[in-house]
Amino acid sequence: MTELKLDTEHLLQAGNLELLAKQVIEGFITGLHKSPYHGFSVEFAEHRLYNTGESTRHIDWKLYARTEKLFTKRYEEETNLRCYMAIDCSSSMFFPKDGLSKIGFSVYAAASLIQLLSKQRDASGICLFDEQINYLSEARATGAHRRLLFGRLDELLKKAPENKQSNIAKVLHELSESIHKRSMVMVFTDMLDSTVDLDELFSALQHLRFNKHEVILFHVSDKKFESEFNFPNRPHIFVDMETGERLKLQPQALREEYLKARAKFKHNLITRCMQYKIDFVEAEVGDDFSQVLLPFIVKRTKLY
Repeated sequence: MTELKLDTEHLLQAGNLELLAKQVIEGFITGLHKSPYHGFSVEFAEHRLYNTGESTRHIDWKLYARTEKLFTKRYEEETNLRCYMAIDCSSSMFFPKDGLSKIGFSVYAAASLIQLLSKQRDASGICLFDEQINYLSEARATGAHRRLLFGRLDELLKKAPENKQSNIAKVLHELSESIHKRSMVMVFTDMLDSTVDLDELFSALQHLRFNKHEVILFHVSDKKFESEFNFPNRPHIFVDMETGERLKLQPQALREEYLKARAKFKHNLITRCMQYKIDFVEAEVGDDFSQVLLPFIVKRTKLY
């Protein structure tokens, strides 16, 4: 599949989030046509495969002439997926300060998903949170609603909050009670919640599943500094962006221990996600957007 390579400079200079999202989705759909995932191509936005025994009334004969496959037209009442993007807006998500941050990546990914959902005539909404839910929209499929969401997302890129922590478990419990219709919930977080306990986190995720919601957990991380701990070999002052705590450390002295601890945490996270039937996706800043878009496509295709 054609990768949606991130041009960081272009992303940072982009003045129109909606236009950027359209460009990402156009590239993504083109890539799908050229990949083994051709079955997930743009046709699925408005058509579904014909099932033997169904009425032939809604077969798209023009599409049959082009593809030699039978598709029936899908109408708006059939494409009733509601999808919420829940984005962690705590201070650690604004790392790194130079270049594309985790919050920047999450905003562009969410905007691209909203654009893709609009092509499907599906409804989208957003939840912005740190220690509490700061904004929760309804899920709608109108153009005016989409522009409202883009405006809210664009505001996140303008100023980083200082010493804002997150409380993921509490927020997900509240979100479970706030969404009253079955939906898909995609959570973007770096999991750097000093108060988080995996039992509490998965109790909250289970709450979403118990209420019939589908869940995709995107673990957002900076590849160079967080995943690989690739710092120059000299003393650094590390600052906890959520608490302000400062430590002077030699990166190479603790790199091996750090990578082991991170791998263990991620293994436990993945294992628990599999146990509770929650999709886990490692979303690394700097990699292409297909790492976010393709899991959504696969999930949606299985459900609808």
